[in-house]
Parts: sequence; C-alpha cells; structure tokens
Amino acid sequence: MSGQKFQYDESGGTFFYFLLSFLALLLVPGTYYLWPRRPKQDPELLSRECQCDGCKKKKIILQSSEPWKETKALLTKSLIILGWVILLLLAYKVSQFDYEMANFDPFEILGVPSGSSQSEIKKAYRKLSLILHPDKETGNEKAFMKLTKAYQALTDDEARKNWEKYGNPDGPGAMSFGIALPSWIVEKENSVWVLGLYALVFMVALPTVVGMWWYRSIRYSGDQVLLDTTQLYYFFFHKTPSMTLKRVIMILAASYEFYKGRNNEIVERPGDNEEVPALIKQISNLGAKNKERPLCYLYSLKARALLHAHLSRMPLNPETLEKDRQYIVKKCPYLIQEMVTCVNQLILLAYARRIQRLPSIETIENCMKLCPMIVQGFWEFRNPLLQLPHITDDNLKYFLAKKRQIKSLQQFAQLKGEERRQILRALTDSQYEDIMKVLGSMPYIEFKVRSEVIDDENPTVYTAGAIVTVTVSLTRKDMKHLFGDNTVKEQTIIDDSKSGAAGEGNEEPVEEENQTLKKPAWVRQRKGPKKSNKKGSNKKAPSQKAVPVQAQATVTSAQQNNTPNARRKDEAKAEKDPNKEGVSDASDTELDSERSDDEESSHDKKDSAVDDDDTEWERFQQKISKREKILEGRSKLSHEVHCPLFPEAKQEYWWVYICDRKSHTLLTAPVHVTSLATFEEVQLRFTAPRWPGLYTFTVCLRSDSYIGFDQAQDIKLDVKEAPEIPTEHPQWDISDEETAEDVDAGDEHSEFTTDEDISDNE
Repeated sequence: MSGQKFQYDESGGTFFYFLLSFLALLLVPGTYYLWPRRPKQDPELLSRECQCDGCKKKKIILQSSEPWKETKALLTKSLIILGWVILLLLAYKVSQFDYEMANFDPFEILGVPSGSSQSEIKKAYRKLSLILHPDKETGNEKAFMKLTKAYQALTDDEARKNWEKYGNPDGPGAMSFGIALPSWIVEKENSVWVLGLYALVFMVALPTVVGMWWYRSIRYSGDQVLLDTTQLYYFFFHKTPSMTLKRVIMILAASYEFYKGRNNEIVERPGDNEEVPALIKQISNLGAKNKERPLCYLYSLKARALLHAHLSRMPLNPETLEKDRQYIVKKCPYLIQEMVTCVNQLILLAYARRIQRLPSIETIENCMKLCPMIVQGFWEFRNPLLQLPHITDDNLKYFLAKKRQIKSLQQFAQLKGEERRQILRALTDSQYEDIMKVLGSMPYIEFKVRSEVIDDENPTVYTAGAIVTVTVSLTRKDMKHLFGDNTVKEQTIIDDSKSGAAGEGNEEPVEEENQTLKKPAWVRQRKGPKKSNKKGSNKKAPSQKAVPVQAQATVTSAQQNNTPNARRKDEAKAEKDPNKEGVSDASDTELDSERSDDEESSHDKKDSAVDDDDTEWERFQQKISKREKILEGRSKLSHEVHCPLFPEAKQEYWWVYICDRKSHTLLTAPVHVTSLATFEEVQLRFTAPRWPGLYTFTVCLRSDSYIGFDQAQDIKLDVKEAPEIPTEHPQWDISDEETAEDVDAGDEHSEFTTDEDISDNE
C-alpha cells in the first residue's frame, strides 16, 4: 500500500505507552488477588476453640509448617508496591510527552486571538522569535520550528489551506504504523544479544517449564496420588479380595508417597537405623517378617511402625520420628480415598467378568474405617468417647457405671447438664468447658432414605430389572441441639467391633491365591418348579426380559385394581342365575354407583394430572440445580474436625453407599460427600433383582473423620414380576428361540436372595 511506512519508536514514547498498559493489566488484578490479607478473627469462633493441650500443640505445628509465610507476605507486598510506583512514574513520563503536531493550533502557538490581523500576527511572531531562536540563550529549536509553522499557516495562502483542510500546514502526511519497541532492538550491533534472549526464553526456559509440568502430571492421578501407588493398590486388593484391617494398614504404609526414590519430600536420616528398629520392637503384631515386596522394604516398615505408633498414641522423638509421623499421617486421607476407589473399580470389573476375584465388602469398609482411626489417632476397638479432649481411660469408668452405661457421644449429649457434670466431676471447669465446646460442634446427621423408580407412572412399584433410585437426604446439625433432649430417636449406628476385623489381631491375613469369582448368595440356582418332560407340553415359560416402563405400569395397575370389564362379567353371570332374587336390582344400583364413581374418578384424574405436572416440574428444576452444582465443581468445605493428633486442618467428609449385608456385596459405588455444611442430597442407582420377591438392602453412611458416627438404614423392595411384552406391538416381538434361551438362562441363576429363601435355608 502506497503512502505507508513502518518505523520503530525513535523517541520511546509509544514504548512507554505499551509498558504502562501492560503493567496496569498485571497490577490491578494482581493487587486484588495476591495482596496478603489477615483472616478476620471472629470472636465467636475464638470462643468456641478448644484450649486442650493437643489443640495448642497442633496450632504450633500449623504455624511451624509455614515458616516463610510472613516473609512471603512481606515480599509480595513489596513487589506490588514497587509495581505501583513504577506505574505512577510511567504515567507521569507519558503525560510530559508533547508531540509536535498534536492538537496543532497556530493562534494558540502565537498567542493571538483568532481573527487577528496580519500585522498583529507578524508582531507576535517577531516577539516570540527573538526569545525562541536557537541562537539566543533562551532559544528552543523545537519550539521555534513549531512557531515558524504556525506563522506560515496564518500568512501563506497555500499553508493556510492545508491547515484548514488537513490540520497540517505541510499538507496530508503519509500513514505511519509505529511499533511500540525502541529502535535499538533492531540495530545491527545488538542483534546477537536480542537473538540470544529469544533463544533463551523460547528454546530453553519455556520447553523446560512445560517438560517439568508434563513429567509431574503424568506421574500423578487427578487426586494427586502417584500412579505407581494406584497400581500397587490394584495388585494387592486383587491378590487378597478379603482383606483385614491390619492388612489394609500394611498396604497403606507401602504407598510410594513414603519412598524417597519416588518422593523428594521424604527425609532419610542416619539415626533411622537405630530409632526405627527400636520402635518396631515396641510394637507387637507389626508383621515385620512379611517377605512380600514392597511390604518388606525399609520405607514400608518405617511407615507401618509410625502408623501403629500413631494409633497407639506412643510418644516419639519430636525432632525425627515425630516429624515423619506428621508427614505420613497428613497424606493418609487422600491415599485411603484412592484405596476405596480402587476396590470399587475391582468390584465392577469382577461383575463384568474381566477379573476372577471379587473383593468383599469388608475390604472396602475396612479402608473406610481406617480413615477416622488415623484422623482421631486411636484404634477402632477403643471407646469413641476418647475423641473428646481431656478424656482418658481413667475417666471412662464414670461413663460405664451400672446406672448409666453411656457408650456413645449421642447418649452423652442427651444427658442433662447436671448429670454430665457429675460424670466429669474429676475435671476442672475449664476442662469441662472444652469438652462441651467440642461435643457441641460434633455432627448430628439426620439420615433419610427414599427409594423409587424415576420416570415411571407408579414409582413405588418395583418390577424385575427396573432401575431403582435411592435418594439419601443428609441434614447436618451440631450436637449441641441434643443437649438435654431425651426425645431424639436413637440412630442406627454401625458397630464394626462385632465384625471380627480387629486392628491388632494375631492372625495373619489369609492369601487366597486360587480363589475364583464366587457368586454372591443372591446369584445361585433358584428353587423353582420342575420342568415337565411330558410329550405334548408346548407351553412356554414367561420371558424375564425387561419391558418398557409404560407397559410395566399399565400391567401392574391392572393387577392391583378391579377393572370395569371384570365387574361387567360378574354382573352378566349374576343375571343368568334365576335362583338369585334381586340380583338385577342390585346390579342396577351398582351400575349407578359405578357411574358416579367414574365421574368422581374423572375429576380425581384431572386433579392428579395437575399434581403430576407440578411434581414433574419440581423434578426438572431439581435436575437443573444439580447440573449447575456439578458444573460449579465440588466444594471441599464443610465443618472443621476436632483432631489434635492430625497435623492439618481437616474437614468433615462422608461416604454413602448401598450394600447387601446377607451376601456381603456392594451394590453402588461409594459417593464421597465433601460439602455437607447443612444439607446434601445424594442419589444412588442400582438394578432391581430379576426375580420377584421381598429383598432387604442396607444404605450406609460412614464418616471419614469421627468414630462412632456411622449409620445404616434398611430398605425393603417388594419386587414384582415384569409383565410380558404385548404381542400387538410388532417392534417388540422376540423370537421363540431367544425367549427360550432367556428363560433357560434365567432359570439357571436367580439374581438376589429373598427373605423367603433365607428363612428356608435357616
């Protein structure tokens, strides 16, 4: 394009504009997000903090874990302030730039009013030229050239026309595109340095940063767990499908997060060769003679010994092993969640026939039980009242007196204030106050369960093979709402101490090397009617294949209600019987009543249709809100846990799942609830059994932070037989061969164990 030219910024003015804009874009959001702010100290929260020795030590640990926090905050403030100072200096410098042709006004330059005569203009020019001429002491070459152009614009006819038309006495200028970089960048003598800087940034620094990020990302899963650790979990849980709690601790201690070769944060000290063997001698039933790899490696033995010492609350050297214990315990909740995920994946693979070993539900529950044990720092068989501050084994005898028998925290909270103080009479008032603070902040969960078949006309009727949706509603309250309230219904608490999976058992875990996929109790041969071998019996058994939901609801409602067609048949039979007098009259009255009933039912149907529309709209709104929550992401904030022996601030999390206690089988994947602040709703789905009968399943709620807060509720499903596919729909027709094969396959195995089968076996 003619008339255009590209030039670098010789004066540097454009470059300063670029720096000013770029620096402002960095400083404005950076100041808002990066400026160190001290958290506001809520007086109410400070008054509710526990002042026990364990909490005081934990505060010191949290402060010492960030030794450079104050230094980083001071450095950040200094950098932000320095940036704003530079920004102000650049703004001042840019404001001083006076471009030659910017807002060119000859009258203003000469200092005469517009419309002045030629003599006045010449007089003003002579006066200013004597001052601004370069040969004078007060001269200014740039200002003198500008004065000359202004004089020409007012005295020369052609220059005046150019100024009036183009705003410039010299006429239209060429279009120029400036590059906001100083010209010295492209100078020949500086080209080597510029190219070297480009090569250093784009060929060395940038690939190095991207490579380091990629190398780190491919080693970790989404939950920041090493992929090698995940593979280790898969191997051992597949090798030992039924795993005791002691075995789970061994697998957890073998995680590669505790191995120096995979984690640079691990510290190996020369003193470990003396302190670790001494600690192992103090712990019984550690399983130190196990020869499996990597369970027999030194890092695994050290981590296992530290976990046992943590659960037994053994004192350790504060400069060496105590620091290692804090680091290992801090990593455990994330690793245990990964273990739960791995066991669940193995169960799904076993159902899909991809592996030959089916992990038991006890294995996944032992993983869940281990998490609150590590957070609170004691074994599962200990009394849950030890989670309260200042409570020791000596104080437990007052809880277990013959008159009281207080075994749970909920029972203790429901006592009257005088009774609680009488039990803790050996403690001081400040210690009793700490206990009440912690007890009042502990969770009380209202656990409600509702099961239905969504998108069905009759959601409370369960047919074989239907998708059952169990909605679990969790309402979280503080335990202080129970103080002195004996009317609260006792919750069904899961007692794992009776399961026989003790944490410090003497028995070694049984290795099931040759175990094949054993079907659950509800996947076994059904006790059905014997097949007839007589000739000529061509009756076909009904198919067990699933049918459309509308057909299911129609057939089920027809079975439950007496239809008008059936009533008309009964009336016709009664009219044909001459021995029964008054039957016709009775039938007439029945017909009249039927008409009135039909009219009432039509109105009821209209009302029910309106109600159904409202319920459908509510469900639609709930689905939209749930999708929005999913898009926003999961929150990780609920309520802080009182855990003095856990070296970090811990939030309350929960697991929700459905299982079959009779067959020891997991039906749904455990959902990790991480945002239960006040209310949370979780939906669990599973397929109903293929055979009709009455089934009992258990919905479980487990805490990953507290011991003794696990709950369970049973749901009973009266599964009806799935109706046959209507023959008037050719698109649903199934060949006789396929139907016979399906019936034979269905007769071979039933899907669930009914309560009747269990009673028969007993």
